[in-house]
Amino acid sequence: MPSDTPPGNLIVFAALKCIAQGSTADVLAQLRVRKDDTPYLVFNEQTGELLDFDVHNRAGIVAHAASAETSEETPRGVGRPRLGVVAREVTLLPRHWDWLNRQPGGASVALRRLVQEASRVNADRDAVRASREAAYRFMTAIAGALPGFEEATRALFAGERERFDELVAAWPEDIKAHLQRLSAAGWSAA
Repeated sequence: MPSDTPPGNLIVFAALKCIAQGSTADVLAQLRVRKDDTPYLVFNEQTGELLDFDVHNRAGIVAHAASAETSEETPRGVGRPRLGVVAREVTLLPRHWDWLNRQPGGASVALRRLVQEASRVNADRDAVRASREAAYRFMTAIAGALPGFEEATRALFAGERERFDELVAAWPEDIKAHLQRLSAAGWSAA
C-alpha cells in the first residue's frame, strides 16, 4: 500500500546495482551528476515502494514545502486537527454502533481504545507483515525476471528464511543486501 508521507531515505538501482542511497536531496544530487544513461528505479528505502522520481523536475520537492507552508491556512475541519485527530468515515452494523455508544466516553473514545489495544497486541505480527510486504514490493519491481523469483516470494511469505536465502543466492549482491535489510523483521514470526 503506497504511503501518503514522503519517504525518509531513498535507494536507487540501475542495471541491478545500487547507484545512489540517502535522503531525497542526497539522491537527487547523486543522480544529477550521473554520466550514465542506464534507466534507474528509485525506491523508498524503508517500504520497498517504487517511486516516480524525476531528476530534472524540482516540483516534487517544492510541492512538499509549499503544502507544509499552506497547511496552517487550511480551514479547520471536523475533529481536532491540532491534536492530530482526523475525522474519517467508519461503517459498522447497527449493533456495533449501539455497543460503541454504550461505552464510557462514547463511540470515538471506545474506538480509539480498541485500536490502541489491537495495535499493541499485534505489534510483532504487524512488523513481520510490513517487512514481508516491503521485501515483496521491492522484489516485484526489480527482481521479477530473476531466476527463482516466484519460489523466493513463496518462501518469503511462508517465513522460510533458509529457502529464501538459497533462492536469492545467485541474485546480484546489491539486490540481495537490500532484500536482507527489508525482510529482516519478517523472519521473526513464531
